[in-house]
Amino acid sequence: MGVAEFLASLVGPDAPLAVRAYDGSRAGADDARATLVIRSPDALRRFVTAPNELGLARAYVAGDLDVEGDIFALVELRERFETLHVRPEQLLRGLRLVGLSGLRSLPPPPEEARLHGRRHSKARDAAAISYHYDVSNEFYRLVLGPSMTYSCAVWNDTTTTLEDAQANKHELVCRKLALRPGMRLLDIGCGWGGMLVHAAREHGVRGVGVTLSRRQAELASKRVADAGLADAVEIRYQDYRDVGDGPFDAISSIGMFEHVGWSQLAVYFARCYELLAPGGRMLNHGIGKPAEPSSSRAAQVLDAVRSWRGGRLAAEFIDRYVFPDGELHDVGTVVALMQQTGFEARHVESLREHYPLTLRHWLANLEASWDAAVREAGEARARVWRLYMAASATTFEDNTNQVHHVLAVKPVDGRSGFPLRPDFV
Repeated sequence: MGVAEFLASLVGPDAPLAVRAYDGSRAGADDARATLVIRSPDALRRFVTAPNELGLARAYVAGDLDVEGDIFALVELRERFETLHVRPEQLLRGLRLVGLSGLRSLPPPPEEARLHGRRHSKARDAAAISYHYDVSNEFYRLVLGPSMTYSCAVWNDTTTTLEDAQANKHELVCRKLALRPGMRLLDIGCGWGGMLVHAAREHGVRGVGVTLSRRQAELASKRVADAGLADAVEIRYQDYRDVGDGPFDAISSIGMFEHVGWSQLAVYFARCYELLAPGGRMLNHGIGKPAEPSSSRAAQVLDAVRSWRGGRLAAEFIDRYVFPDGELHDVGTVVALMQQTGFEARHVESLREHYPLTLRHWLANLEASWDAAVREAGEARARVWRLYMAASATTFEDNTNQVHHVLAVKPVDGRSGFPLRPDFV
């Protein structure tokens, strides 16, 4: 039995891709949507010593294996790997192929995150953000397009362009916050400044954006200046916990909430409440997960840590190679914590179906600019993004993960200031 036949026997019949290996062996249908190319014996060693999704991901990141064709065919193997049990006879076949030396685990690829210190301390959060976002501004431009907006867009239909869909998202947030000229807006996790530029240009606000990515802060400041808005918008390299110049008339947090962590949720909402002026609105845009019964607070914390963007094994890959320390929470928990802080939750909207469309456009951008992306961030990083975006798209499509807008107000003497029918409904 060759390497390709061995791997095909592990994943089972009717796999969505064929296999071709370095020893010349091949398995699977000739018309398969994709071919899994085993380039090195090290790929087999990773399978044998870690026969699950993480072993597959490490081999892919390291370049020991590749996918020719549709990357989603590889993603579809996820469920098979989550329930994979290697039978003794299969293990013996694998040992014959790799030899006794193959039992020694290979070190993980150098791109694997290694954070230190207390989880969600300011220093560790800064390191986690830097790991993901300080890759290359040009790399992100290639993936995200000219808007440089790294969060779920809002689509009118499938013919909408990515740029228009991101503008739709920014405008929807502005309308939900009821922004008006002269208002002061705080954007937590401002990224490359897209929301602030839109809000200042289209709604006349004065804005402050904070990010823990130095490269984001540098480019966001330049984009603000290029838009002629330097007098209206300030970009800071700053932790939201250190913002001390409130009050703000409105607060937006778009795609940053996933980095807060269970241990800091109460701190996060309390800080936002303190910084918001009475009668002000907050819009929290965050990825979450469907609620699951939990027997204890500890179980909730563990579930939040494991559930980042799909599957418990998928979460391990995401935590090690994409968003270290990321945690997801169900929307009910988010609403409850906001209200316990003193906010009144006024409107909740799911954008789940919008995120796969966004991710598939980002993935298409990456694949169309593959050589340039590799030059900017390295082949391993480009591989990570290719796999993570494809896998993430499927988790939103199958409702493993969700994304919600939660709009809240800081009421004054019990009054919300909301009209009976807001214009964004």
